[in-house]
Amino acid sequence: MTVARDGLRHALNQGFDALEEARESFEAPMAVREVGRVISVSTGIARVSGLPNVGYEELLVFPGGIFGIAFNLDEQEIGVVLLGEYRHLQAGDEVQRTGRVMDVPVGETMIGRVVDPLGRPLDERHPPQASRRMPIERTAPAIMDRAAVSVPLQTGLKVIDALIPIGRGQRELILGDRQTGKSSIAIDTILNQRGKDVFCVYCAIGQRTASVAKAVATLQAHGAMEYTTVVVTEGNQAPGLAYIAPYAATTIAEYLMTEGQDVLIVYDDLTQHARAYRELSLLLRRPPGREAFPGDIFYIHSRLLERATHLRSEKGGGSLTALPIIETEAQDISAYIPTNLISITDGQIFLSPSLFELGMLPAVDVGKSVSRVGGKAQRKALREVAGDLKLAYAQFEELESFARFGARLDDETRRVIEHGRRIRACLKQPEAKPVPLAEQIVLVVALSEQLFDEIPLAKMPEAERRVRSMVADLDESLRESLAAGTSLSDSQRASIIEAAREALQPFLGEKNEDAGDDQSESRT
Repeated sequence: MTVARDGLRHALNQGFDALEEARESFEAPMAVREVGRVISVSTGIARVSGLPNVGYEELLVFPGGIFGIAFNLDEQEIGVVLLGEYRHLQAGDEVQRTGRVMDVPVGETMIGRVVDPLGRPLDERHPPQASRRMPIERTAPAIMDRAAVSVPLQTGLKVIDALIPIGRGQRELILGDRQTGKSSIAIDTILNQRGKDVFCVYCAIGQRTASVAKAVATLQAHGAMEYTTVVVTEGNQAPGLAYIAPYAATTIAEYLMTEGQDVLIVYDDLTQHARAYRELSLLLRRPPGREAFPGDIFYIHSRLLERATHLRSEKGGGSLTALPIIETEAQDISAYIPTNLISITDGQIFLSPSLFELGMLPAVDVGKSVSRVGGKAQRKALREVAGDLKLAYAQFEELESFARFGARLDDETRRVIEHGRRIRACLKQPEAKPVPLAEQIVLVVALSEQLFDEIPLAKMPEAERRVRSMVADLDESLRESLAAGTSLSDSQRASIIEAAREALQPFLGEKNEDAGDDQSESRT
């Protein structure tokens, strides 16, 4: 017992000695901490006094863990954009600096997740376990670090892949009035990247919750969430979140690009982004510019879209393809926001409400749509066979306007119009059903050879399905060439024409007796 007590006493003495030594050696560090105070709070912003050394776009912390970005640095106060629910804030609350700018978690752990612009999960799962965070505002790659856009990004939409091709690293604007199918084109493009080693980021800016839920459900139903990240801000959230959303989504995509991956990003839509920035600017009493938008609205979109590019092989060879979406009013593409983005991007896909009303889906107006990269980013086989298709379609649209007035047409004009109607019928495509490259090439070959011209318009959907299904019966080497999109030899093209003509043979004996349908369509 005595030995045990002595051992316990010795252990306690050692512990107390160690505590005494630590107490004597401890010196409380003296640190200067800047503290600000809230002056006032209004919709989405706060005015703060103090914090003399705060930097532009530095992240600030408010009570309740609410973050804010220092946006206006005035002599007497700071204008702060709030990033979250701010109703509990009031004058006199303490504000602290973080010493860093706004950042977001990046990495492959973000793939398959639905998050907000701050990286917080919205899919009822654990927070993303990202090992790295990157600022949402980053300098665009230098010119010498970029490579030419030469590899196509297949959308699976016949009218786009054949007539308005998009390349990896390109910025292609999608614009049109409300309810014309802009988001559907972007979602279909994401669905078509399955198995093509392309990661996707879908950024919903200020959208209705029901619309976002539908988009996410579509991606999940087709297995696209396996390679997609969704960044969401809802319409009822603070405007600051809508403002930073596209920058946060671009940083997530840009990290994958720098790792050598091909990435597609969709901004849906930048009209809401511009409105959020305008709201913040007016609340912060910045002077409005043309059409009541701040003068730097061009800059916030240009510094965003310039980050989309194709990197040189020495820099990893990754690419970031951007599909920004904007909404027009009464088909006015000469308004402030459309002209801004048209000048920044490498082409545009214009959706017409009149085509939408006629059931021509996707409602792409080929005459007003353009890709400034064009055939340079198109598969050789498709470029060879689609060269005359756009010209024939444009001639048809011009001549169709004369036919609407009931003018007497010569045989050649009537032939051009009938050929154009088959092209338009063949370019129709249901939602969420992308068409593989091989089937697209076969269809375009059949159209260029005018094999569909004798088929009644009412039978065109079934005839198109027959031609597409016969691809599986082609020679294996030919199928491999079609899937790769390599240049077709004369014998291969002849084989495709012969197989298509045989597939269409059951329809050639039928006569389109309902001529009134064609006349009514020409008058529509």
